[in-house]
Amino acid sequence: MKAFKFTKLLAIGLTATMLFAGCSSTSQKATESGSKGDETKPEYVNLYTDRHYDSDDSLYNAFTQKTGIKVNIVKGKSDELIERLKTEGADTEADLFITADAGRLHRAKSSSLLQPVDSQILKANIPENLRDSENYWFGFTKRARVIVYAKDRINPAELSTYENLTNPKWKGKILVRGSDSIYNQSLLASFIEIMGEENAKKWAAGIVANMARAPKGGDRDQAKAIAAGEGDIAIMNTYYFGLMLNSSDPEEKKVTEKLAVFFPDQDGSGTHINVSGGGVVKDAKNKENAIKLLEFLAGEKAQKSYAEANYEYPVLKSVDSSDLLKSWGSFKEQSVSLSKLGELNEKAVKILNEVGWK
Repeated sequence: MKAFKFTKLLAIGLTATMLFAGCSSTSQKATESGSKGDETKPEYVNLYTDRHYDSDDSLYNAFTQKTGIKVNIVKGKSDELIERLKTEGADTEADLFITADAGRLHRAKSSSLLQPVDSQILKANIPENLRDSENYWFGFTKRARVIVYAKDRINPAELSTYENLTNPKWKGKILVRGSDSIYNQSLLASFIEIMGEENAKKWAAGIVANMARAPKGGDRDQAKAIAAGEGDIAIMNTYYFGLMLNSSDPEEKKVTEKLAVFFPDQDGSGTHINVSGGGVVKDAKNKENAIKLLEFLAGEKAQKSYAEANYEYPVLKSVDSSDLLKSWGSFKEQSVSLSKLGELNEKAVKILNEVGWK
């Protein structure tokens, strides 16, 4: 009888053990299944950007291939995208905002549209002066705002500084974009930081006095105006000149054959630089994916692409500039923190209006 009871109890115990094991196994399979489901669930990041280059689209595809994270892209003008983010508020689908110019990035930050990011990769890859002091945005490509001149009419030995362009000898020879250009606003903001408001205002007034015509068009239009004989000197961004040199449009190539690049202020504060950069949107639903994309854009593959395909200067020190950029020579850069360009934008705009820069 005792033996029977023992055998019966043993059988019940074994059955219970088997049932528990079965439940554990089922639970583990469910967990694994759920985990796999999470892994195979489509990952994405929603990007608002004012950059419009095929090379950028290729980079986003490369990012997707590497990470499995799809990049959904909304393109538009930067100010329109900023207003859209304001309107959408917490309901926005945007995760990452990318734009050209530190002034616009600061505008997005000051409008409470971005959030700070703590990324050791971004801090290591991007120099301190090329990112926000509180890590709300990060620059990932550089361009220089240089002097472009007619080779047959201007002796480069006569060129030296931005300030020299206000010399009366250049009256009727200077071509430049309008006061609504964020590139000119940021250039002037850098002068406010370097030389003070009063001297920056004198510079702006001197440029207005020497303009060959009322400002109109973009940087490429200034280059074309030199070739057409409307002026002899333009202030423009390096990457536009690079894109024209390698354009599929034979007329643009013909224009650049007549022009050359000069880096001003090499014995002083250095040539003005600016960035394209990005920041994670304050109400991002896919914050981690947005950070991963930013880190990818600051990495070696993307940096090489910016240099070779779009003629921008890499921010990652281990990546070389393209052969074209090297052919223009190395140059001393302004050391101004680009955060200042945004902080001083309002003062710059006020000065431009006061001196009649249309």
